Amino acid sequence: MKKLIALFLVFGFSLAIFADSFVINDKVEVIRSKPIYRNITKRVPYQECWNEQVPIESSYNQRESNSPIGALLGGVAGGIIGHQIGGGHGKTVATVGGAIIGTLVGHNLSERSRQQRYVSGYKTVRRCVTKYNESYDRVVTRYKNIAYYHGRKIVKFSDRPLRFIYIRKIIEY
Repeated sequence: MKKLIALFLVFGFSLAIFADSFVINDKVEVIRSKPIYRNITKRVPYQECWNEQVPIESSYNQRESNSPIGALLGGVAGGIIGHQIGGGHGKTVATVGGAIIGTLVGHNLSERSRQQRYVSGYKTVRRCVTKYNESYDRVVTRYKNIAYYHGRKIVKFSDRPLRFIYIRKIIEY
């Protein structure tokens, strides 16, 4: 068995040593060049502008009166919310704590200053918006060149139509 394998190896190497090859360069005439298209969208920006009258707002601070109603309402609301939390002795603590926190929040809300706004005049402001004009074009991106060589179809893509396709043929023996 080992002798048979060795014989095949020697025979294979001897064929490879005596093998030869040569190269033939040839050109084949293109019978058809087919354009390949692609649709593209062109977007050209432009601006539309106009003048607009905008009100000028002024403001002044107005202090609300020192009424205990805000603190009273906050205390009641906090007590009700606190009563919903906890159970037993914890419910009483939660009710008192909620009433205290609600009173403080209600007092702060009633004490804060309120800002009054009024329009004191108008000014002209230039406003612009960018819009786009769109156009659609169909452009040729490349060409599919077709030729036949000894009954075989050859296709080559290129950026222009070709008259010939150059081929390289390697013959080994």
